[in-house]
Amino acid sequence: MSDQSTSTTPQRRTFLMVLPLLAFIGLALLFWFRLGSGDPSRIPSALIGRPAPQTMLPQLDGLQADNAQVPGLDPAGFKGKVSLVNVWASWCVPCHDEAPLLTELAKDKRFQLVGINYKDAADNARRFLGRYGNPFGRVGVDANGRASIEWGVYGVPETFVVGREGTIVYKLVGPITPDNLRTVLLPQMEKALGAGS
Repeated sequence: MSDQSTSTTPQRRTFLMVLPLLAFIGLALLFWFRLGSGDPSRIPSALIGRPAPQTMLPQLDGLQADNAQVPGLDPAGFKGKVSLVNVWASWCVPCHDEAPLLTELAKDKRFQLVGINYKDAADNARRFLGRYGNPFGRVGVDANGRASIEWGVYGVPETFVVGREGTIVYKLVGPITPDNLRTVLLPQMEKALGAGS
């Protein structure tokens, strides 16, 4: 009887040693498929339908438009206007890709473009806007990232549509692309422009 019990013990030990490895592989596959199956731009925001954060941000010193300093972010400026708020940084590669699209959007004077410059050096931010053109009527500097946390930012770039009442009505996670501009962002802007007019 002792021969039989000793022959099953090594098999059982091997199974117990392999079990954690199998569990790890199973979890890794589950995470791989779940993370790859979603659209990151569809991450829900708890701020939709709520007032935009009331955080004032200082201006980007030295950023000029029409021989005047471009003002910083003042939440009172959202009232009565539809706003597109873009969180960006010069070190953000996708921000470079979306910059020409923001410049095109700035030509539409039915809404205002507001920039939040996230954890960036002032010289680099000014150089970035000098390279692509400044689409923003206001640029607030979020040097430590605290204001972006209040906005619920996961990472740069992110874009928010703020309605005339100062309420966040839509959030786009990730860069603006020609496709999501046409199919998602512009329809959301039109919807916000049509509300309460």
